[in-house]
Amino acid sequence: MCGIVGYIGYEQAAPFLLKGLEKLEYRGYDSSGICLNDGSELVVKKAKGKLEELKKLTDNGRALSGTVGIGHTRWATHGEPSDVNAHPHLSESGRFAVVHNGIIENYLQLKEYLISKGVTFRSMTDTEVIAQLIEFYYKGDLIDTVIKVLSRLDGSYALGVISVDDPDRIIAVRKESPLIIGIGQGENYIASDVPAILAKTKRIYRLENNEIAILRRDSIKIINTDREEVKKQEETISWTIDAAEKGGYEHFMFKEIMEQPKVIHDTISPRIRNGRVVLDEISLTPEQLRSFRKINILACGSAYHVGVVAKYIFEKLLRIPVEADLASEFRYRDPIVDDKTLTIVISQSGETADTKEAMKEAQRRGSHVISIVNVVGSAIATESDDVIYTWAGPEIAVATTKAYSAQLAVIYLMAIFFGDLLGTIDEKQYGYYVSELLTIPDKISQILENSTQVQYLASKLFNSKDIFFIGRNIDYALSLEGSLKLKEISYIHSEAYAAGELKHGTISLIENGTLVIALATHEPLIAKTVSNIREVQTRGANVLCLACDDHKELADVAQSTVFIPKICDMMLPSLAVVPLQLFAYYVASAKGCDIDKPRNLAKSVTVE
Repeated sequence: MCGIVGYIGYEQAAPFLLKGLEKLEYRGYDSSGICLNDGSELVVKKAKGKLEELKKLTDNGRALSGTVGIGHTRWATHGEPSDVNAHPHLSESGRFAVVHNGIIENYLQLKEYLISKGVTFRSMTDTEVIAQLIEFYYKGDLIDTVIKVLSRLDGSYALGVISVDDPDRIIAVRKESPLIIGIGQGENYIASDVPAILAKTKRIYRLENNEIAILRRDSIKIINTDREEVKKQEETISWTIDAAEKGGYEHFMFKEIMEQPKVIHDTISPRIRNGRVVLDEISLTPEQLRSFRKINILACGSAYHVGVVAKYIFEKLLRIPVEADLASEFRYRDPIVDDKTLTIVISQSGETADTKEAMKEAQRRGSHVISIVNVVGSAIATESDDVIYTWAGPEIAVATTKAYSAQLAVIYLMAIFFGDLLGTIDEKQYGYYVSELLTIPDKISQILENSTQVQYLASKLFNSKDIFFIGRNIDYALSLEGSLKLKEISYIHSEAYAAGELKHGTISLIENGTLVIALATHEPLIAKTVSNIREVQTRGANVLCLACDDHKELADVAQSTVFIPKICDMMLPSLAVVPLQLFAYYVASAKGCDIDKPRNLAKSVTVE
């Protein structure tokens, strides 16, 4: 959510800042801006709308001079999207400029205080308070001033600060919002995420909470709020700039859908050795595992849908009660969690604010936390007791596809691994599950090679106004993700329901032509799902059915049927999600939607 980029070096900063912001567009934004120190003053250019507007305003950066600068893409929280509310924000005299990701929770009190002291505000944002506070407290030492301002702020923030009075430094600060420092030669960088600076460097530091980075052209110093120097471990990014590019595909989303066989292979292969699942990342002993009386799964959005799938799988294989919780609700319901509860946290970015806070709540109550995360060194990964990385690589499209699939693969690994330790699966089942798991990449490739039918159906159905997804058991869990994917990028109203709940109210919404997507892959409940299909058809629904290819008779049940290869029931979501992703993609494409950057959405939700 929002994006920060900064540069200090010997080249002109503006073109780099614009390119960096372009690489952060996936995070979601409604306005953008850059600020350059031209040697005598801070020059700010800001524009509402897409980054193209800012590029036009600055002639792709050529209209601005200066070798020190900061830039920002804003996702509005305080104040409507506008040129005035866009970042960077200047202090009243124009001597200090700030970019900010996060939310300052006590900004109103601070703003009222500053106004009482005669300070005039231009914007409606919480961020401007930071710039004005810096000027208000400044006595000649910018570092001391920033530390004093931080002591007044409640909330989350990643900050980039530049000053006319201190023209050869960028100050960067992080608390509960991601910020990295790029290490160059004769130039250094700050950014919200790696893609913004990957064209320049693969060497980074990841700031931790309450760390302050002081960047000069030829040096980087990191201190804490007591001005004590902090020694950081340098990290080298393993993936290349090509991984963050479209690679000839029209959209990042389609590229990432096509990458799923490789992603799943990369996630599972290192963890299966000689036919056994090996999870070296987990420190739990068999005795500790047997002591747990409950498993809590905490996540948001698509990661939560992985958690719902996991609930069905874990309860069946491990015979332990499982709760899948929306992280945004978990800590507000006084949850029953203690040291006999295992908590599994799922987050692609490892920075999801609600998930991070829910994890802390579980830890405060004594729970052991295992996180499933894609980003090495992220906050959730660092703060959990154990972490399993998904190795999905960079995911740029806002609507997740390959990260979701990689998370599912980790769930299967954990289910087999824990089932073996607990003795709830025997050797025959163990071998069967491992062999089935290894077939997933090839079976997804098979689905992707035969995607033309899904594309054809999307071309016929993209004008649907309301779409309902139905399924039972694990099919219901998957329908949640199918529905979300469609509404995220096509803007079609879509809802997912447990098929058995139709008659309890939802069926009243079915009328002639209503599209119902019925998932009928879960073998024990196919007959019941067929009955639900008949119910909606009787009321005029047009049914698209998703089924396994060993049930060809379902082609005679629905108006349209898409078949997927057969695999063991618990792993069906990994195959069945692919046609749903493709359907959402092709529908959005037919409608002309901005597929990679859907309106109002952000990739990494770092505020509550």
